[in-house]
Amino acid sequence: MHGEYKVPGGKLVVADLDVAGEVVRRARISGDFFLEPDDALERINGALAGVPVGAPVAQLAARVRGALGDGVEMLGFSPEAVAVAVRRAVTGASAWTDHAWQFVHDVPREPALQMALDEVLAEQVGSGERPPTLRIWEWASNAVIIGSFQSLANEVDLAGAARHDVTVVRRISGGGAMFVEPGNTITYSLYVPESLVSGLSFVDSYAFLDDWVVGALNELGIAATYQPINDITSPAGKIAGAAQKRFAGGAVLHHVTMAYDMDAAKMVEVLRIGREKLSDKGTTSANKRVDPLRSQTGLERGEVIKRLVGTFDQRYGLADGSIDDATVAEAQRRVDAKFGTEEWLTRVP
Repeated sequence: MHGEYKVPGGKLVVADLDVAGEVVRRARISGDFFLEPDDALERINGALAGVPVGAPVAQLAARVRGALGDGVEMLGFSPEAVAVAVRRAVTGASAWTDHAWQFVHDVPREPALQMALDEVLAEQVGSGERPPTLRIWEWASNAVIIGSFQSLANEVDLAGAARHDVTVVRRISGGGAMFVEPGNTITYSLYVPESLVSGLSFVDSYAFLDDWVVGALNELGIAATYQPINDITSPAGKIAGAAQKRFAGGAVLHHVTMAYDMDAAKMVEVLRIGREKLSDKGTTSANKRVDPLRSQTGLERGEVIKRLVGTFDQRYGLADGSIDDATVAEAQRRVDAKFGTEEWLTRVP
């Protein structure tokens, strides 16, 4: 059994296992990490011999940590990273480069149709109809997108939304509300097979799927980091928020909205951003919570997108793709039946 885990912001950990029955008989851990003293690797391998293949990450990490004891330096990885690599091996996880990735830079679409397309495209990846895909969105109008479980009344000032011509929609993933205007955000979705995140906890999968874009932002000169559970931030402020949805058909939807430019005054008139949420971020003003990419890079939006996509392509490869008319038609049917309805929008009043 073979499994790999690239630690977000760290090093690659590889687990090669010999398994007999339901037990790991031999483990060989390798990677581009740093480890001192040299014989600590033998202790890690020894700690994993004899563990049940169904052992959870916490149990595996505890065994590794116990075998290492004090005086060991692990740079770029940790006992938990070793445990994740082992879990990915026994669950048959795939690596990014195992997949032929497709790239779609979509045309501007209305908010409800964007919500429906996310569901349809994820299902297509789960069924094998579509390869794993990176999609850059374009918005046709202003929008507030609330999370699947958020209260409409608590999150959105509907009078403010109407005053600023903002369409309010609800997505299928959890998380918080996002305010977008055409040209002022960079929104993308990853539609991936479940195997890519196999062996990862839900929280760890966020960092894993965001690692490429954090790296791309670093290459743009931004000191971007992942902040659990679902934020990408920098010393200047929050850059992006992510959300996920896992499908019974074997696909994972991971989508991210990044602030390129923003009208903060308009945002606070449309979103009901509570004092408790602001204090949690260590700020006193909604205007200071987010620092857009435009101010941090000085680059045009199109150039930022080009750089981000270029990083993904360099790491994993990308082939141009598209969204066909049948897919759009199916998404429109779901707008009419679900995403564009008052019932869906007010599922949590």
